[in-house]
Amino acid sequence: MNKILVFCLFICMTNFIFAEEVTDKTAKAAIGIGPEWNMNSRENFAAGGVIAFYLNIGSSLSFGINATVSTNFDEIIVIEPAANFRWYFLGSDHAGWFVQVDAGAYLVMEDDDLTPLFLGGLRAGLRLPLGETLFVEPFGRLGYPFAFGVGVLAGVRF
Repeated sequence: MNKILVFCLFICMTNFIFAEEVTDKTAKAAIGIGPEWNMNSRENFAAGGVIAFYLNIGSSLSFGINATVSTNFDEIIVIEPAANFRWYFLGSDHAGWFVQVDAGAYLVMEDDDLTPLFLGGLRAGLRLPLGETLFVEPFGRLGYPFAFGVGVLAGVRF
């Protein structure tokens, strides 16, 4: 009788051991796309599009790549592929206020010529989560050789 009672107790305990749920629902990466208004033109302003991919490190850091393509709708097209490092200084779970450092290439296509330059920039913004997976991210950036840019990304965290 004791053996049967110990066996039943063992079966009941193993059921509780394997019933543990995973509570870590933090996103490991994010991808975003959106418009940008910037100074990628000799005169006036330019409009462009941004695509970005981020891999999260811990709860407040991430690194990734982004690319911006801009045109002044006349004769200049600028492509900006860059690597980035981001810190969410007033947020948690990769949301809230952030500051980001960008470094990469600045490729100017004008009159069938390609001029490569170094790109260095500082970006700041606010990631606003929309539920568990979606986000909106207004941002502004300063740097060389583009002077400034402002835009907004919409994206998915996964």
